[in-house]
Amino acid sequence: MSKTPADTPELPRQSWRDTLRVYLEPASLRMFALGFAAGLPLLLVLGTLSFRLREAGIDRATIGYLSWVGLTYGFKWVWAPLVDRLPLPPLTTLLGRRRGWLLLSQALVIAGLVGMALNDPRAGLQPLVLCAVLVAFGSATQDIALDAFRIESAEARKQAALAAAYQTGYRLAMIWAGAGVLWVAAWAEGSATGAYQNGGWRTAYLVMAGSMVVGVLTVLLSAEPVRLPLPPARSAGDWLRSVLVEPFADFLRRYRWQAVLILSLIAIYRISDVVMGIMANPFYVDMGFTKDEVATVSKVYGVVMTLAGAFVGGVLAMRLGVMRVLMLGAVLSAASNLLFAWMTTRGHDVAALVAVVSADNLAGGIASAAFIAYLSSLTNVSYSATQYALFSSLMLLLPKFVAGFSGAYVEAYGYASFFIGTALLGVPVLVLVALAMRMAAPTAERPAGSPA
Repeated sequence: MSKTPADTPELPRQSWRDTLRVYLEPASLRMFALGFAAGLPLLLVLGTLSFRLREAGIDRATIGYLSWVGLTYGFKWVWAPLVDRLPLPPLTTLLGRRRGWLLLSQALVIAGLVGMALNDPRAGLQPLVLCAVLVAFGSATQDIALDAFRIESAEARKQAALAAAYQTGYRLAMIWAGAGVLWVAAWAEGSATGAYQNGGWRTAYLVMAGSMVVGVLTVLLSAEPVRLPLPPARSAGDWLRSVLVEPFADFLRRYRWQAVLILSLIAIYRISDVVMGIMANPFYVDMGFTKDEVATVSKVYGVVMTLAGAFVGGVLAMRLGVMRVLMLGAVLSAASNLLFAWMTTRGHDVAALVAVVSADNLAGGIASAAFIAYLSSLTNVSYSATQYALFSSLMLLLPKFVAGFSGAYVEAYGYASFFIGTALLGVPVLVLVALAMRMAAPTAERPAGSPA
């Protein structure tokens, strides 16, 4: 089998004890906490927001179109070069470039979440949507700085473990932002009657804003990674070329025609999950599940299976190679969507909800851990923030655009047809992963002296 970027060069096989010990290293623990801060905002402007809007009486087509707020993540490559190279006085002086940008982006997320808490969608969607855009912009900027921080914090052979630790924190935050916010909203409503109580959602979103303190404290207590020295720019034009052109030119030089296959795979790898995810919470509402039921199932079974998936994905990637686990994740992600189609025949069945949520979280954990490690292997450490932002933006751009039509599709054809269709979207992914596994490509460059 040909080697791929994620699987070369061959490394000495480690013992299981050494493989597992990496998860207890400080770098892995930092990435776990920062992964939590990165995962928290996503659902609050997408999945959880769709539950809130549906409960408030907003139609499914509108909810689908409002998911285009998530396209902000698909364009973060536009300002990624600035995050990669531009200092932020006085934050850069006090914290360093990576941590300075992380702290600024976290402040934007907190401000946006407070704004979402204080606005009632029944009084008008525009203020709520503007605050959601602010959260998405801050979150996308945090992703840019955090991905570079992660890539620069450890040597290449430990990137799969860091990706797994990051993904574990990320998925836990998504449980908290999905199940936790529903539980807090239901608790805040108390015994109040009525289909929608904005006061409960206000409390829940304020709690989510407060939860970002995990990321803030981690940034303040972490050390800035050692960066490679950059040659000084001879002119403004030279600086612009190094910031805006060279990161993309470097990738094309290293992979040449194979870049088309790599970028195509990145563009659609998560399409089944992303498109399906927008309608998952409206589906729960329409099936008659309460906030408490959805929160309890997600909190108990979702957490366990998410942890299992991220852990298994990281370990398998280190033992078997990223590409094999990438294929496994693609198969499981598409197949788990068929379980949602089956659930449409079950009605208000909590046992079915448990089974489907468990399988979906297990598949998502495995796929995400392998995919993050694969993307990391493609970057050159000299342009880590910009190149990773390009990859992760491309990962979301097409899926988020297609997902915007999900509500209209459900309105026209129903949930069962929609979930089957999202599973079929995974078939081209399997073809591209198979081609990528056969592709011989050079290893992503890590220049001499890159931080370990």
